Amino acid sequence: MSIDPSSIPNFGAQPEPQATGPEGPVVPDQDLVKQLLDQMELKYVVDDEGDLAAPWEEFRTYFMFRGEGEQQVFSVRTFYDRPHATDQRPVLLDAIDDWNRRTLWPKVYTHTHEHEEDSEETGTSVRLIGEAQMLIGTGVSLEHFVSSTVSWVRASIEFDKWLLERLGLAPAEQKAEGAEQDAPEA
Repeated sequence: MSIDPSSIPNFGAQPEPQATGPEGPVVPDQDLVKQLLDQMELKYVVDDEGDLAAPWEEFRTYFMFRGEGEQQVFSVRTFYDRPHATDQRPVLLDAIDDWNRRTLWPKVYTHTHEHEEDSEETGTSVRLIGEAQMLIGTGVSLEHFVSSTVSWVRASIEFDKWLLERLGLAPAEQKAEGAEQDAPEA
């Protein structure tokens, strides 16, 4: 089974409908996700547990298959790496509650992260995780799988941008540029 590139939604001008993929439901697998990520021109790796991960600078998105038979689930889970102080948890909860009310995905929640002894950071911090899931065990439409997965990836990226704006944080690139501008001249 392969993905017709024209079936990947562009969220802009509506392409003319075309017949794509096999007739009837398919049970997606990791190879299908790899094809989709290749067509989206996203770099990915396979981690030690066999899950696909697409890394960005401030987060990484995993594409995981869990369960068996009719209960098999496809999950797109994004781990946002930006640490937040534990005393900021109420502010974060207020922000993600707003996001979760306004959007369908990813649903975002907090995770208390314990820093390892050899880490540059010490103690604990709060990290955010976004997740969307689809029951796939009985099969799904290829078009539905592709459009959902693409939407989930794009929404994960948009959440990071939205959170930066909501909390008044500058993206890493802007912080680096600002530091260069603030540095005294030699």
